[in-house]
Amino acid sequence: MTRPRTVVIVGGGISGLATAFSLREKATQAGVPLRCTVLESDSAWGGKIVTHRVGDIVTEAGPDSFLSQKQAGLDLCTKLGLADQLINTNETGKKASVLSNGRLHDLPEGLLSFAPKQLGPFFQSGLLSWIGLARMGLEYVVPPGPSRGDESLADFLRRRFGALAFERVLEPLMAGIYAGDAEQMSLRATFPRFFELEQQHGGILRGMMAAKQSAAPNSTGRPRRTMFVSLKNGLGDLVTALTSRLEQQGVELRLGARVDALRVRSHELGRWMYDLILENGSAISAESLVLATPAYVSAELLRPLTPIAGGLLDLIPYASTATIAMAFPRSQTSAIEGFGFIVPRREQRDLIAATWTSLKWPHRAPSDQLLVRCYAGGVGREDILQRENQELVATLREELAGICGITAEPLYTEVNRWWKAMPQYTIGHLDRLVQLEAALSRYPGLVLTGAGYRGVGIPDCIRDGAEAAERVLQSLLGKGHHERERPPDR
Repeated sequence: MTRPRTVVIVGGGISGLATAFSLREKATQAGVPLRCTVLESDSAWGGKIVTHRVGDIVTEAGPDSFLSQKQAGLDLCTKLGLADQLINTNETGKKASVLSNGRLHDLPEGLLSFAPKQLGPFFQSGLLSWIGLARMGLEYVVPPGPSRGDESLADFLRRRFGALAFERVLEPLMAGIYAGDAEQMSLRATFPRFFELEQQHGGILRGMMAAKQSAAPNSTGRPRRTMFVSLKNGLGDLVTALTSRLEQQGVELRLGARVDALRVRSHELGRWMYDLILENGSAISAESLVLATPAYVSAELLRPLTPIAGGLLDLIPYASTATIAMAFPRSQTSAIEGFGFIVPRREQRDLIAATWTSLKWPHRAPSDQLLVRCYAGGVGREDILQRENQELVATLREELAGICGITAEPLYTEVNRWWKAMPQYTIGHLDRLVQLEAALSRYPGLVLTGAGYRGVGIPDCIRDGAEAAERVLQSLLGKGHHERERPPDR
């Protein structure tokens, strides 16, 4: 009997679990016997995917949804038997707002995808002056920038749409996804699609119009999906289903298993055996190793093997954030409608965004309550996270009162802090990833995956986990170092 090949995955967030799932799937298809172990230092699986259920209230401590346009998330839900649990955002005439000069202004539906369905309300909102609107429309004739070199997201958006549109609309929409500072964010690493549209079509609006004209109608019979989707009872069900399936497939899942050090020893000519020393003094060895840990954790493990890789990983900064859930009596918040609002940096607020969770998603709170989810922290705005829970909640309640008139006493509150949780793709990020690949090339079977590299969203992590699994399998089959292709569109 062929001996099973051994793989250890360090990190039990969505990236590590998705890697294990894809690896089992690919190994079975290839007829490769496999013994796979996933190590997680925490006491629970899923990383930042954490769903809390308190009575009829469902809150998400971390992400509350994922993009349906990125197929990897939908595909995994289907494979896990969760397709019938996928839910769209609620139907509503009003979607989201942006704070400008202390007042909320409606954002046209589709602005996030640069395909607004109704421009009339946008023109009438007062969010931008006529000069600002005219400059934004001139994006259609702004010439493309250079095809070489990286550019900050801020410079790109200002160059194409003007400073006013950037500051009041685009900055909170784009930078908010990464809890980052658009002045530091790499265009090519965060929104490579924008760069490609500019180079291929001459601009964003031109490219979006061309894509709309060439788009084929949905003839697949698949359910219509809104831009963001979730699961009926919370995203925690994705983690539960994933770990259950892995256990059924014979994957060993070990919680509370912190890795203190990594060693390598010669296995055969040109190959290594990876030895992991755990905090409790035990050790585990494998022919292939996947580090699905934050970049700063992977840096410490890899530094003794390759200081260059450790140094490059150190150059990926992380921002700290917090989500604060509050439930209010609906009778005292009846004027609230839509999905929530975002806050540009120029407003200099502690609150950076708020979602009316029970209006955006079904099955999130009793009908007589409004469930609100507030966001705080991010690059340059992390000081507020040092405040005690009571003070933090009081600060955000004061902001909600001033912005949208919510003065009721909350029936329920919940604070979730995420320290060093959001990786920042700063200018030059993709070049550093190329250098990182080169530094690790002498260690076949050693693979990095996770939100720190090629996408922070749930589908991005699932897709990157599948690519990591493919690289592991190729290494186990002795097919050499598998080079990555360019990052996919986001």
